[in-house]
Amino acid sequence: MQTTPWFNRRFNYPDENIIAPTLERLAGTPLRLIDKVSRVEDQLLIRRPTPDKWSIQEQVGHLLDLESLWQGRIDDILNGAEYLRSYDLSNGPTEAANHNAAELEDLLVNFTISRRQTLDVLAGLNEHQLFSAALHPRLQQPLRTQDLALFVADHDDHHLAKITELMQG
Repeated sequence: MQTTPWFNRRFNYPDENIIAPTLERLAGTPLRLIDKVSRVEDQLLIRRPTPDKWSIQEQVGHLLDLESLWQGRIDDILNGAEYLRSYDLSNGPTEAANHNAAELEDLLVNFTISRRQTLDVLAGLNEHQLFSAALHPRLQQPLRTQDLALFVADHDDHHLAKITELMQG
C-alpha cells in the first residue's frame, strides 16, 4: 500500500479544541519511531529504494530536520506573523545532511529531545494562543497553532508509513 504524496494532501481542521489528543500523537512519535527502526538491519536502514527516494534512516533524519521548522512556525503564529516561514520544498536540508552517514541512535536521541522541546511549548499555550493563526505559504490557508500541531502529527504519520513501506520492500 502506497501513501499519498505529501504535497498532494489537503487538510481540514476541526473547530473544537483537540490539542490534548494531538499532543499525545506528537509525544508518541519518537517512541513509535524507535520501536519501528530498532528491528531493522543496518543495511536496510541506509538503502535507498531508488536514487531519488530516501532510505529509512533519511526518513528519520528528515523528521529531525523539520522539528526546528515546526518550532519556528509556532513562534511565527505566537508573534503575530501574517505568514508562516517557508521551507525549501526540494527538501534540500535533508538531502544535504547525509543522514545515512550519521549514527541512527544520534538521530533518534536528537529527534526525541527536539520533539520534547516542541511539546513543552505547545503544552504551555492558552486557548487564545492555540487558536491564533498565520497563513501557510504552500497551502495558502490559515493554520492555527492547534492546526499546525495536527499538521505535524499527520506529517509524522506520513513518514512512519513511508518507513513501513520501505521495511516491507
